Amino acid sequence: METELENCDVLIIGAGPAGSVAAALLRQQGCQVLIVEREHFPRFSIGESLLPQSMAYLEQAGMLKAVVEAGFQYKNGAAFACGERYTTFDFRDKHSEGWGTTYQVQRAHFDHVLASEAERLGAEVRYRHEVTAVDIGGDKPRVTVKNPQGEHYTIEAGFMLDASGFGRILPRLLQLETPSNFPVRGAIFTHIEDGISHPGFDRNKILITVHPEHCDVWYWTIPFAGGRCSLGVVAETSFLDRYKGSDTERLQAMVNEVPSLQPMLEKAIWDTPARQIVGYSANVKSLWGKGYALLGNAGEFLDPVFSSGVTIAFKSASLAADTLRRQFAGETVDWQNEYAVPLKKGVDTFRAFVESWYAGGFQQIIFHEGQQPEIRRMISAILAGYAWDQTNPYVRDTKRHLATLEELCTPG
Repeated sequence: METELENCDVLIIGAGPAGSVAAALLRQQGCQVLIVEREHFPRFSIGESLLPQSMAYLEQAGMLKAVVEAGFQYKNGAAFACGERYTTFDFRDKHSEGWGTTYQVQRAHFDHVLASEAERLGAEVRYRHEVTAVDIGGDKPRVTVKNPQGEHYTIEAGFMLDASGFGRILPRLLQLETPSNFPVRGAIFTHIEDGISHPGFDRNKILITVHPEHCDVWYWTIPFAGGRCSLGVVAETSFLDRYKGSDTERLQAMVNEVPSLQPMLEKAIWDTPARQIVGYSANVKSLWGKGYALLGNAGEFLDPVFSSGVTIAFKSASLAADTLRRQFAGETVDWQNEYAVPLKKGVDTFRAFVESWYAGGFQQIIFHEGQQPEIRRMISAILAGYAWDQTNPYVRDTKRHLATLEELCTPG
């Protein structure tokens, strides 16, 4: 049975990091904000290692105190290992101004903290409400939503933000999806009680370990507070398909191939079944359209190697909220040049580094013994999430500077 038409200033699809931060920023402007979220929170999500740049957006959204007080694992950098080679980046020692530390978070708890903060700031969040149809043909977008009882209702919004992450609601319903230019990769991952007592393991850093024989296969070890960690492997699907058994058995077999990881995790308790996601890299024809914009992973997801996902989500929320502020004030705004283009500048910087990582060039750079301190600080800034800082040559002209550095650091 159809109910009467509901109205709101901004409808946000998804209560994850992008949606919650966007809601908080829009509430600061006095907008009536409604978030519809398909899942019930807290719910499991992957992508636990934040970047320092993201702290500025939490601060801007008025959510920083809640995150600081939640007791997450402190993070000050990243460590990289490949065979006998090992290097670390301290994000406090970087070219760009701004935060140099952040947290490593269980996303179920982190996302719930942010969504609860969005509610505290005046946004309405409806859990287990699912968007089933979208109509952008009228003056304002209309969305059909199914509630937990299976009943449908319609919302008309002044504007719509898709923060549905890997659900990619609007790209699917409006046929916006285009293939990513990355090969089809997958990840197998779990949370474990890690039991790590290895003196060389720094719980304040994410550890990225490269497979001893395949430079495009890598593992993440993300320590949490309380002696647990997130553990996963990323590879092209043809590599993952070589391993048989349950996802947990496959992940254990791949971990055992790495001489540095296997002894470090020998006391681990594998108490959570591993799971796999495949083909997560995605792209769209446009990040905006009549009455809507796509935030974070709903628009484009690159790859998890540099933990850029939440930072891009927050950046998109901040840009979209600022563009909407001007639009609602009666200004003529250009969503392409005021939202999509600036967002993609940073995304494209991350993309160049991701491509260089898998080709092996960036690995030659970070493990090179003769590193210049200032260049190292520029690289550290990008690894810390400052991919929009135009004072950094590796942001301003990423591909050219990266190619030159690869050439200098590659033997022969």
